[in-house]
Amino acid sequence: MVDKIKNIYFPTEETSEIKRVTGIGGFFFKSNDSKKLVEWYGKYLGLKTDQYGSTFWWKDKEGNDCSTQWSPFAEDTTYFSPSEKQFMQNFRVENLEVLLEKLKQEGVTIVGEIQTYDYGKFGWILDPEGNKIELWEPNDRAFQ
Repeated sequence: MVDKIKNIYFPTEETSEIKRVTGIGGFFFKSNDSKKLVEWYGKYLGLKTDQYGSTFWWKDKEGNDCSTQWSPFAEDTTYFSPSEKQFMQNFRVENLEVLLEKLKQEGVTIVGEIQTYDYGKFGWILDPEGNKIELWEPNDRAFQ
């Protein structure tokens, strides 16, 4: 039963489904004063912070170095648009282009075009409540 559940949520090469989300890439939220908030979390909660927030490093089941980002954004940011929410989730994925095409075929709203940087590729979708979700195909080696 456990293997059946794992394959539903985490398809493998043996299944016909593509992998979708492989982990949490980050949590981003709007803040009245993001710089002051980052400093507070560093001072009182011990987060190792920089201008973007804090990066949490961990290893996946194969032992690869991976990261998850925590970042407050300026309250007037348009990065979360068209969502009006105060937060945006970021999920790690393995093959962004294939996944976005599959999601599009399934009727999911795609927002904007894929953006590529040295630390990975990004794409965006909306959930049924209008929450913008960032999908990230990471290149964790760029951070090392």
